[in-house]
Amino acid sequence: MCGIVGYVGHRDSVPIILDSLRRLEYRGYDSAGIAVIDGAGTLAGSKAEGKLVRLAERLGMQPLHGSIGLGHTRWATHGRPSDQNAHPHLDCSGTFAVIHNGIIENYAALRERLRAAGHVFASETDTEVLAHLVEENHTGDLEDAVRKTLREVRGAFALGVISAREPERLVFARSGASPLVVGIGDGEMFIASDTPAILQYTRKQVILREGEMVVVDRAGYRLTDFDGKPLEREITQVMWDASSAEKDGFKHFMLKEMFVQPSVVKETLAGRIDESGDSQLAAELHIDEYMLRAITKISITGCGTAFHAGMVGMFLLRSLCKLPVEMELASEFRYGDRVLDTRTLTIAMSQSGETADTVEAVKIAKASEAPVLGICNVLGSHLTRMADGILYTRGGPEIGVAATKTYVSQAVAMVLFALYLSRVRLRMHDVPIQRLREIARNTKLLPEAIDLCLNASDEIRKVARKLRKAKSALFVGRYVNFPTALEGALKLKEISYIHAEGYAAGEMKHGPIALLDSRVPVIAIATDGRVREKMLSNIAEAKAREAITIVVANHGDHEAAALADHVFWVPKVDELLSPIVNIVPLQLLAYHIADIDGKDVDQPRNLAKTVTVE
Repeated sequence: MCGIVGYVGHRDSVPIILDSLRRLEYRGYDSAGIAVIDGAGTLAGSKAEGKLVRLAERLGMQPLHGSIGLGHTRWATHGRPSDQNAHPHLDCSGTFAVIHNGIIENYAALRERLRAAGHVFASETDTEVLAHLVEENHTGDLEDAVRKTLREVRGAFALGVISAREPERLVFARSGASPLVVGIGDGEMFIASDTPAILQYTRKQVILREGEMVVVDRAGYRLTDFDGKPLEREITQVMWDASSAEKDGFKHFMLKEMFVQPSVVKETLAGRIDESGDSQLAAELHIDEYMLRAITKISITGCGTAFHAGMVGMFLLRSLCKLPVEMELASEFRYGDRVLDTRTLTIAMSQSGETADTVEAVKIAKASEAPVLGICNVLGSHLTRMADGILYTRGGPEIGVAATKTYVSQAVAMVLFALYLSRVRLRMHDVPIQRLREIARNTKLLPEAIDLCLNASDEIRKVARKLRKAKSALFVGRYVNFPTALEGALKLKEISYIHAEGYAAGEMKHGPIALLDSRVPVIAIATDGRVREKMLSNIAEAKAREAITIVVANHGDHEAAALADHVFWVPKVDELLSPIVNIVPLQLLAYHIADIDGKDVDQPRNLAKTVTVE
């Protein structure tokens, strides 16, 4: 979602803010702006619709300078993308400027009240009410004015405020799933929506939690709750370096993130399977094994790619633990009539740990006293603080909006948890320990198998050239590779803007087959396993309708090759692990189609990396 950056120190804030905003571009945005206190003590700013380069061009023609400032990239919610609606937003006097990520739910009522009091609005946004409220509430102290403003607004948001009346400090606040990180420098302070934005300046950081405010100046920071109660927080030392968020010679971040998947799998597995082949997670999860033996049902929730990785976990848990497992999109989990109790384990999946719908779903589970396991990539995120236990995916920063290594690392985490839970509940099902250890040993084959898939990138690009003009595509799979079809379709539509649907292959005759002709390619996952022969029949049905068929198959499968116009060969692994390998050629296919067509692969239109609003 929107990117927030702030700086106060001894340097010119403008180049630092612009550089940090560039490092947040992966989050998605449609306009950008900046506000500083200049040498004359005046609040000055500039903003522009479109990419950050447009703002930089304007600043080149009309330079700004100041040692304290705010910057913002906007992802439109209220009001179309425009210069007028870009942040920062000012009050009537031009004394206060506000930047904001999230939604003010009661903005309409506040706007009418403020208008009646004489305030004049210059934008269509919900954000602007914040600037006018700060103006109305200010009686000499900026922090107090922001605190009073927070009591009047409802919603999930993060905000930053700068004032010409107090030109030495910035105030930030967080309510809900809108992350903020405070970076601690030497005589300077940095604030951002995400660590990569400021990592080139400092590795020392403090993460704001929900319901917290921070005031920063050159000397440091002061953390409080919304009522003003002082808070203490341990400073975190970020262990990964800024180069992790660079392209390292790859054309796009997405391409780099696909090619590091073998090492991501190794890292996710490291130290979690012992020499006997048993998954060892007890010390890490902090969930009592007695409670795990007592559960009678599992409920998995997430959004987008995380939901698909959770679905892989659903099949694993059903197969290895013999428990009923239900899937629910987090956005539906919030509003459906969930049946949860103390014996239902809720597994919440989120790369960032800040996904608004997933965080709200966890709140509902917690209110039902259901134990919650979070599967997440970000230390200290909202999800990690709420969940009873956490399994970190160790994927490192992911910059490309379309998740790739996130999916693979989350699926591997689900493998580890399914193996662990099955062993904890060994006397409660008929899955032999030897089977669990066989799968655990086979996980060691995954990095090399993924690497072999990546080596076929050039061949997949040739197929991409032939498919890039398609208006629609159908991805089909069965059993544990049904999620592979869903995720493959999601990747294609996200970055190439080609309409694509993922379907359980057995459902083809119940509707989608009506779409098939020579203009609609069918991408089928037909690797070895219990449903391979059924998949071959489904491919033959598509072929009979003159559809171009692209088949993901194991090396040497001549029957699959005979039905395919194109084959994406993949190494054979255990069927329950196959989604982790089979997704790789589909990621590459989507990437190459988008790249050949000149699409913005890393920042596809209308999408944001972390969805922190409903």
